[in-house]
Amino acid sequence: MHNYIWASLWVSFGGMLWGLDTGIIGPVTAMPGFADSFGSFSPTIHGLIVSSILLPAAFTSFFAGHLADKVGRLNAISIGAAIFAVGASLEAGALSLAMFIPGRALAGVGEGFFLSTVVVYICEICPPERRGPVASLVQLLTTLGIPSGFFICYGSVNIKSSYSWRLPFILQAVFATALACTGPFLPPSPRWLVDRGRTSQIGRAMERLQLDLQQFQEELESAGPATGDTNEPPARQSYQRLLWVFRADNRRQAFLGMFLMGAMQFSGIDAVLYYAPTVFREAGLSSTQSSFLASGITGILIFISTIPASFLSDKWGRRTSSLWGAVTMAFCMLLIGSLYASGSVHENQGAARWIVIVTIYLFTISYSITWSIGFKLYVSEIQPPQTRSAASSLGQSANWVSNFIVALITPIFLDYSSFGAYYLFGVSIVFTGLVCLMYMPESRGKSLQTIHREFDESLHVKVIRALGRGWSERRREQGGRKVKEPKRMESMESSMSDLSKPEKAKELSP
Repeated sequence: MHNYIWASLWVSFGGMLWGLDTGIIGPVTAMPGFADSFGSFSPTIHGLIVSSILLPAAFTSFFAGHLADKVGRLNAISIGAAIFAVGASLEAGALSLAMFIPGRALAGVGEGFFLSTVVVYICEICPPERRGPVASLVQLLTTLGIPSGFFICYGSVNIKSSYSWRLPFILQAVFATALACTGPFLPPSPRWLVDRGRTSQIGRAMERLQLDLQQFQEELESAGPATGDTNEPPARQSYQRLLWVFRADNRRQAFLGMFLMGAMQFSGIDAVLYYAPTVFREAGLSSTQSSFLASGITGILIFISTIPASFLSDKWGRRTSSLWGAVTMAFCMLLIGSLYASGSVHENQGAARWIVIVTIYLFTISYSITWSIGFKLYVSEIQPPQTRSAASSLGQSANWVSNFIVALITPIFLDYSSFGAYYLFGVSIVFTGLVCLMYMPESRGKSLQTIHREFDESLHVKVIRALGRGWSERRREQGGRKVKEPKRMESMESSMSDLSKPEKAKELSP
């Protein structure tokens, strides 16, 4: 196995850290031991506890691209992982919510730095024909982290002390420390070395990654000069990345990426994962262990379905999988909402509660094999080389802002309405599907340097051009008919003027 795959696999453990937190926080806040330590809290406070990691992550991910451009992809990952480890340690040792919530916020700061950089690093070190499956390792390990978090909590819930909820955060801190310590020893991104002008180091990096140097040089030559290049030194250019994202030739890809990353959360996936015990309890699984077990099964299904999706990510198109995902997920959410709205779901009887549980599982499987892999990979792929890091960071920031909103409002929705949240997510999925249909060109199997050249060929552009041609033709036809009559009038006027001339009148007189 090539070294670039090993390097990608190791940094992908950043995704596992995210998955662990996603799988841990819902069950932890539902544990009796957590309530014994911090007391009972309202749905609003519950949402604040869960979502407090997300806004700091969104804020720091906004600047993660600049950090990754300045100090390198791997150093940015290590810095973020170290900060995350400190935050997880504060969570594990918290004596009150006033200590626990800032610990989660600090973990979010670190998460924002490392997670948005991981996919960029992998995309930059992988050859085009292997990029899809290898970049999918991040999502694969994220989905491994989710059931791992659920089952860690399932095993620790019976500990007769506060370690029942502290142990999961201790394990998080250990994993984050390991990632922080080993990152600087991996080979740097050759594309980052080109960007920083360190051409003398490229050959060594390519050798360590076991990549074809000639193919890499051909890709750079075929791409031509990067849009937005200036005569300024690389250190000065890195400060301009965020501004370059919004240039006319780059902003369309950036805005689409931000929208897709935000739309992932408004599908409702993290509402299901963060509050899985609550969701399954409403569906009729009343005991704590039963709801934890059902939550763990959700995580297992996500992980299992992600494995074939990772290997097949380059077999079907990003756009095709996105559209099929929108259809199936919208159906699931709207079906669950309709069952709750009609009063068909009862806690201890009826088939409707089992339909809800099975549909939740189908929803998570559909998400895992379509949007979860395709969107994250696509958002990094479509960006021009000179703005890829900054634009990917903006996309991840949009993802976390949306995640914060969803995590905050979901317990409130579930407390006041059993069906409102599902209808909200269903409509959001339908809208996202329409955007994918109109604005999402295919990127599968194309070189990173050339994808943005074909970005103008998306379906909506073709439709608009076709409509424009039809409109222009109709205008010309209408204009042609209108022009004929003035020509006749001009002829008559010319004849009358001729008649007014004595010479012409004499010629025409009998």
